[in-house]
Amino acid sequence: MTRRFIIPIALSFLTIPATAQEFKKNNLTIAKPWTRQTAAGQSVGGGFMSIANSSKTADTLVSATSPAAQKVEFHSMTMDGGIMRMRPVPGGLPVPAGGRLDLKPGGFHIMLVGLKQPLALGRRVPITLRFQRAGTITVQLKVESVTFGTEGGHGRH
Repeated sequence: MTRRFIIPIALSFLTIPATAQEFKKNNLTIAKPWTRQTAAGQSVGGGFMSIANSSKTADTLVSATSPAAQKVEFHSMTMDGGIMRMRPVPGGLPVPAGGRLDLKPGGFHIMLVGLKQPLALGRRVPITLRFQRAGTITVQLKVESVTFGTEGGHGRH
């Protein structure tokens, strides 16, 4: 009887790292990486996450690659004459010392360009991030619904 309960409880602890969605490398912690599902024929997708730097030295996210896309770029969203525009960000994205870089809809984000297949809900998309100081770290973007991360989609709850 006891064994019947202990084994499932013990196995449930194995899923904690998978659901926590946190990846660490040196002084960097990448939390909650995600993307939105895409439709057939859609050639781009966004990548979002929070990157915390506990170091006393700033770092820079200089590039990224993913087997899911032909190339990966960094973009920003800015208002220009009352119109929201997306632009590439050359040179990488700074991660301040003792601070955080938030990659989110409507701000700085990752663009997966030339998707090789649609991003399916519930799947995970590997992406390797390269930092100037910390080196490379591969994270898994969780594919969420198209409304995830918007007020209408009720964000993360």
